[in-house]
Amino acid sequence: MSAFWRAYFGIFCVSLVLFGAILSAGAFAPSSGPVALLMKVLSGGEVIAFTPALRFSLGLMGAITIGWAVMIYGVMRVAFTLRGQGRPLWDAITAGLIAWYVIDGICSIFTGFALNIIPNTALAAMYLVGLIRSGALKR
Repeated sequence: MSAFWRAYFGIFCVSLVLFGAILSAGAFAPSSGPVALLMKVLSGGEVIAFTPALRFSLGLMGAITIGWAVMIYGVMRVAFTLRGQGRPLWDAITAGLIAWYVIDGICSIFTGFALNIIPNTALAAMYLVGLIRSGALKR
C-alpha cells in the first residue's frame, strides 16, 4: 500500500480519536460546549439537558471511540505489513464498522437523533473509499 493510503487511514483514525475526545469532554461541564452544539444540531435544535447519566455516557462513549480508533490503527498497521495476506484483518475492520453503522443508525433514528446518520455515513464512506481505492483487498 502506498504512503498516501497509509496516511489516509492514519487521518481516518485521528478523526475518530478527535471525535472521541469531543465526546469525552462532554463528561465535564467546562468542556462540554462542542458536544452540546453537536447534539443540538443532531437533535434538530432541541436543547439537551446534561444530566449526570448523560455526562457519564458521553465520557464512556468517548473512551470507547478513542480505544476503537487506536485498535483499528494497530490492526491496520499489521494489515499494511501483511499486504495481500492482510485481507482477513481488513474484513474484520469492515465487519466492525458495519456493525457500528447499523446499530448506531438504528439507535440514532429511534432516539430522535436521525441526523447522526449523516456524519456516520461520511465516516463509513471515508473508510470504504480508502479500502477500495488503496487496493487493500487485492491479494
